[in-house]
Formats: sequence, C-alpha cells, structure tokens
Amino acid sequence: MKLNYKRTFLVGLAFFSICAFWQMYDGIIPLILRDTYGLDNKLRGIVMGIDNMLALFLLPLFGALSDKKGRRMPFIVIGTALAVVLTMLLAYIIRHYNAAAPTESLMIFFVSLMALLISMGLYRSPAVALMADVTPKPLRSQGNAVINLMGAFGGLYTLIMMKVAVTTDAAGNANYTALFASVAGLMVTAIAILVLTIREKKLVAEMKAINYGVSEDEDQGKTETVNGKEKLPKPVLKSLLLILTTIGLWFLGYNAVTTFFTSYATATWSGGLSHASTCLMVATVAAVASYIPIGMISAKIGRRNMIRIGLLTAAAGFAVATFCAREFSFYLYIVFAVVGFAQASVTVNTFPMVWEISRSGNVGKYTGFYYTVSMTAQTVTPFLVGIFLDKLGNDALFPYGLVFVLLALIPISLAKHGDNRPEAPKSKLEAFDVDD
Repeated sequence: MKLNYKRTFLVGLAFFSICAFWQMYDGIIPLILRDTYGLDNKLRGIVMGIDNMLALFLLPLFGALSDKKGRRMPFIVIGTALAVVLTMLLAYIIRHYNAAAPTESLMIFFVSLMALLISMGLYRSPAVALMADVTPKPLRSQGNAVINLMGAFGGLYTLIMMKVAVTTDAAGNANYTALFASVAGLMVTAIAILVLTIREKKLVAEMKAINYGVSEDEDQGKTETVNGKEKLPKPVLKSLLLILTTIGLWFLGYNAVTTFFTSYATATWSGGLSHASTCLMVATVAAVASYIPIGMISAKIGRRNMIRIGLLTAAAGFAVATFCAREFSFYLYIVFAVVGFAQASVTVNTFPMVWEISRSGNVGKYTGFYYTVSMTAQTVTPFLVGIFLDKLGNDALFPYGLVFVLLALIPISLAKHGDNRPEAPKSKLEAFDVDD
C-alpha cells in the first residue's frame, strides 16, 4: 500500500490556502490596527487574540458538523468564498472608506474582520479532515506530512508577496490592496483546483472499503481500571499534564514574538516590513529544511531531548535578538534561521509525545487537549505581551519570549512518558508528520 502523493497534494491545497491567509493576517493586521486606526499595543493584542478565542469554539463545532453531514467540500467551498469576499472588503475599507469616514470605519472594519475570522474557522477542521477521509489509515502519517508541507509553502507565498506587493504613497501610508488581492486570488485558484480534481464521495467510499478491517494500533496496557472505568495511571497523567504545560509555555513565548515582530520591526527599523518579512521567511524555510534531520535525530536521542535542544536554541536566539535587534543587521537572518530550527524541533516532537500517551485511550480526545492548550496560549499571549510592550516599550518583546521559552524547559524535563524512540521513518516525508 502506497500513498497517492498527487491526490494528497491536491487535497492539501485547502490547507495551503489557509496558511497563506493566516500568514497575511498575522503579519499585516497588527500594522493596520496601529497605523490606520491608532490602536495601542494592548488593544492590538486583544484584537489579535480574538481569532484564537473563536477557534476554540469554531474548529470543533464545524469539524463535528462536517462529520454529521458526511461531507467536507461544501464547508471548504463556502468558507473560502466568504473569506475571499470579506478579505477584499477589508482592503476597500482600509484604503477608501477610512479616508472618507474615519470615525465609522473602525467599527465597520472590526465587524468585517469578525465575519472574516468566522469564515476561516468554518472550514479549517473540514479541510484537515478531508485528508484523513481519502487516505488509508496506515498512510495518514505520510498524508499529514504532505498537508503540513503544503501549509509551509502557503506561508512562504504570502511572505514573498509581503515583500513585493505592498506599496507606499507619498505620505508614507502603506497600500495593502495588491497583497490582499494576491492572497485572495491564490485561495480561489487553490480551491477551484481542489473541487475540479477531488471527487469526495467516490474517494471516501473507496477509502471505507480499503480501511475495512484495518484497526487503530492502541496500547491498552497503559490504562488502569478505576471504578470500572479506564483511566491513565497517575504517573502517565502527570507526564501528560507536564507535556501540555510545555506546549502552553512554548506558544506563550514563540507566538508573542511572531505576532508582534512586524510591529516591532516597522517601529524600530527603516524599511522594517521588508526586513521583517525576510526574517520570518528565513525562519519558515529553516523550519521546513529542518524537519527531516530533526525526525532522524529524534529517533536516535529521543523526543524529549530534541525538544529541550529546540527550547534552548530558541532561548539563545531570543537572547541575541534582545541585544542585537534594535538595529537591523543581516546577522538577524542567522538568528531567525536558528529560531526556525527551534520551532521545528519543538513542533515535530510535542504532538507525538501527547499522541504516544493517547494510544491508551481516545486519540481524538487527546488531540483536542493539544489544540485547547495551544490555542488558549495563542489567545492569551497577544494581550499579555501587549501590556508589557505598552509599559516597557518595544524592546520588551524578545525578553518576554525568552522567559516563557526558558520556563518551558522545566515541565518537559520532568515528563517521564511519551518519549518512546521510534525507528527512523521509512519515508523521509514521515519526518514532516507534525501538527500545524
């Protein structure tokens, strides 16, 4: 049995378009809130945390609805169509309506932004679930690898467009219309190809036949019976909580830096957006290039050790940036390459550690634990870092990230379970099998 890579890449177009959008959202919306509407760091942090707060409810809701309906494609098509229309509406509001009616513009912008976030939340879970629907159970690791690789390419596309599609007028005001249009056009093209090439009903029926009799590999030996119910032994539960704490602390630190970095750069450097986009692109490329060697190294030294290496590497990068990022230097590209490696080290290994423990129970439930913790952290950290930046100035960004990354070393060092050392992947693509 072999993975149909062509089909999986086509299915991955949905996630490709999703990641392209979110790269634009995280990089540009904070600048619009600051430069167009004059929001301070705290208020920008609140707005930038809303998408993660909505995701806590929208992702499981629409995932369950698509399960109930037995179809993913309608959610993908409708969600994309709404998102594209609302993206271009935002571009119009920012460029034209704001100049004509600035008092009313912020409210209209905010309502449109909320509608856009709901539209994006409508189809993220169905888009990921579609891959599982059309991929045989034994090959879903490789399929997930392809999906995440497609997502990385989507983010890279937007980072490139942020460098070439953003213009500035004589007054120094940025024009993001071309950038918004390029991302919206990519989303339409990607989903159109997906709809024209993937026959969901037929493929799902084929996969049901293939998957018949193929059981999930669950290790029942890790559970214990308490009052007639299967539960994790206390030491294993403790390790799970420690791993989840590590994940939360990591996202508190790392996402604060990535969310506010464009704001930091444009406020600190000349030509800040272009340099910031390049730094983020370098980090993304470094992460993608690191997945395969990290997967191989983790198989030899263990997941926990690789996570600790990643956390220490990220801490070193943030420490250097604390003292060296006040003026732009090409050395910062090296710093962000290091941070990209660190991000890959943590991402590749934290989810499998949770999954390793979850084999004794419900995999979906434990996956939900991962998403709940990571998205809660991503919801809280923009608000927290916004307060710090308002009180202490932009230079507090990297120390904030540094503190939480260092704190994450404590729980992962105490975790005693989830660190099985797998054999080296038979396919190099399996090393990409990570959570988004």
